[in-house]
Amino acid sequence: MKKLLCPQCKIAAMYLKNDLGERLLVYVLEGGEVVPKEEGVSMEGFDLTEVYCLGCSWHGSPKRLVKR
Repeated sequence: MKKLLCPQCKIAAMYLKNDLGERLLVYVLEGGEVVPKEEGVSMEGFDLTEVYCLGCSWHGSPKRLVKR
């Protein structure tokens, strides 16, 4: 599956945050599935409802990401 892109700067690299402020690098696939950049990393405790772009200040629902 292809990765969805930031609607503002058009890159695929995103991250999630947890309650401690820690970040986890992720991608969002075409079906809206949020997956960790590194295979096998746990996403437990991270908020999957809001993603943050690594390239600009955009953040929001994974549903707002765009195709190429």
